[in-house]
Amino acid sequence: MSMTEPTRQLIRPCTLVYAVLVMLTVATWAIGRLGLSGLGVAMLVLAFALFKGHLIGDWFMGLRGVRGIWRWVIAIWLMFCGGLISFAFILSYRS
Repeated sequence: MSMTEPTRQLIRPCTLVYAVLVMLTVATWAIGRLGLSGLGVAMLVLAFALFKGHLIGDWFMGLRGVRGIWRWVIAIWLMFCGGLISFAFILSYRS
C-alpha cells in the first residue's frame, strides 16, 4: 500500500456512534421493561437521553466540525432542558 492510497477502516466512526445510540436506547427500554424506578434511575435515563442528543448533534447534524456559537447551541439547549427536568424530578422525589 502506498502513501497516496486512503486507509480503509473496518467500521466508520459514525457507525460506532449509531451503535452506541442503539445500545443506549435498548438500555432505556430494558429499564422501563423491568419496571425500575427511583430518582437514580430517572437521572440515569435522563443522562442517556442528553448524551444521545449530544451525539446526534455532533455526528448526525454535522456540528462536530463547526466552530463558535453554532456548536454550542445544541449543548446549551440540552444542558438547559436537562437541568430543568432534573430540578423537577428532584423536587418531586423530595415531596
